[in-house]
Amino acid sequence: MQLVHLSDIHIGSFFKQNVFDNIVYEVNSIIKPDVIIITGDLTDDGLLFQFQRARAEVNKFHCSNVIVLPGNHDFRHTGHLLFNKFFPSPKQIYEFDNVILLTITTARPDRDEGEVGYLQRSWMEKNVNKYFNNKLKIIAMHHHLVSIPDTGSDQKPILDAGDILRTCISSRISLVLCGHKHRPWLWNFGLLEIAYAGTASSNRYRGFFENAYNIINIKEQKISIDIKIVGGKRFPVSRFNENYIPSLGT
Repeated sequence: MQLVHLSDIHIGSFFKQNVFDNIVYEVNSIIKPDVIIITGDLTDDGLLFQFQRARAEVNKFHCSNVIVLPGNHDFRHTGHLLFNKFFPSPKQIYEFDNVILLTITTARPDRDEGEVGYLQRSWMEKNVNKYFNNKLKIIAMHHHLVSIPDTGSDQKPILDAGDILRTCISSRISLVLCGHKHRPWLWNFGLLEIAYAGTASSNRYRGFFENAYNIINIKEQKISIDIKIVGGKRFPVSRFNENYIPSLGT
């Protein structure tokens, strides 16, 4: 099974159409994934005309399973009233041959910080624990669960990060997919990995100055995650972490 993980498209003044066109070409013609998941911030300001354009751009993907989550930018300017109109989600649990994927909404209207909340966490625990260990369990959300380097000290994790991490570990979640930080990264906590996608098609970079997305392959209960530079090379995200050099003065 192969997933493409995109995030932070940011349709608006920061959007790069030529970059997004390259993503569509690569995904449709070369990668041909089983699932595409977009973890929020499709728009920059949550405005009607941006949602209209975002819907048209996402429709260019030739994939029967395109899953879209909202980000904090999508919920600005009453965008939370528009998101479900353009990206209706009939369910939050997606079951594939060997994978269970749950989506969590961390965005809140007119707030930049994210939160899962007690009700969603209880729902997550109840539903994840229904499944036996013969299926890999993946959680997708917009906001970051653990901070990553070179993205700003003001960029704090979701408000209830500790509770969610405890739930992920106790429920034997294998992978959490996040966006928001505009920087690809991977935290490996043994049985749990947290993978971040960079900004797919905006020029709002943080510490990593190329547009990118992630490609996730799952085979025989094993997960491998690659970074794909738009229009450029593809390589394991672990190599990116290994070659990381902290910025001076941080």
